[in-house]
Amino acid sequence: MASILLHLINALLYAGAAAYFWRTRWRPITGASAAEERRSASWEHVLILLPLGLQTWLLYSTMFEPEGLFLGVGTALSAIAWLSMLIYWLASAFYRQDGLQALILPVAAVAVLLPVVFPALKPLAHTNVPAFKFHLVLSMLAYSLFTIASLHVLLMALLERRLHGAALKRAPRWMPPLLTMESLLFRIIGAGFVLLTLVLISGVFFSEEVFDKPVSFNHKTVFAFLSWGIFAALLTGRSVYGWRGRVALRWTLAGFLTLVLAYLGSKFVLEVLLGRG
Repeated sequence: MASILLHLINALLYAGAAAYFWRTRWRPITGASAAEERRSASWEHVLILLPLGLQTWLLYSTMFEPEGLFLGVGTALSAIAWLSMLIYWLASAFYRQDGLQALILPVAAVAVLLPVVFPALKPLAHTNVPAFKFHLVLSMLAYSLFTIASLHVLLMALLERRLHGAALKRAPRWMPPLLTMESLLFRIIGAGFVLLTLVLISGVFFSEEVFDKPVSFNHKTVFAFLSWGIFAALLTGRSVYGWRGRVALRWTLAGFLTLVLAYLGSKFVLEVLLGRG
């Protein structure tokens, strides 16, 4: 009961921070409010750290048990949201991305409740295999970067729609130019693509070590390689044909959704629909 209450408090802290950033970032620019926001940047950094720190402790206490690593679909989603928040929080010290908080914080608010709704019933297999540990860490990092990229591209689409709709007064304050945001987006996608490539390679070594065959052509493998192909095509199209805007949005979301189906989709079916834990 205490754990459920702490998860609920964590979700409310994330939701409150999301409401704050949505209210303060999507309003007209004025000289006074701009100066005020510059002064409050440090305080806002701490504001995000509070729920992030609580989620860190909750994930640690939920995942790591004497019996092994408990990583069900709910915990996996919460861990990916946590890692996405952590990457954003660290990167925000170097790249200011106002407006993204209002998208990533609600995701974290929902995700932090998922371990309670979909708890892991048994420890994850093969966690004693070094290749699997390396594969798991890389997978989480890749998912987190592509989560940030997907939210980033949605923010760009929202901003572009408002700008083209002559709603300039409702544009986020202190938002970088769209070209700067687009450049950062492809840096994130490029880093995620490198990690995804390493995920597939490490998966081959893990499969060879545990199952004595390099690749198992199942639902998870097919969608993982399909996602890799989508992001490879996007980066190639960007480099060769200068793809941007809505084209980049479609390809980014398609690659991300395919990646979600590769791992989390199969875990959801097995654990939630079929009850195989």
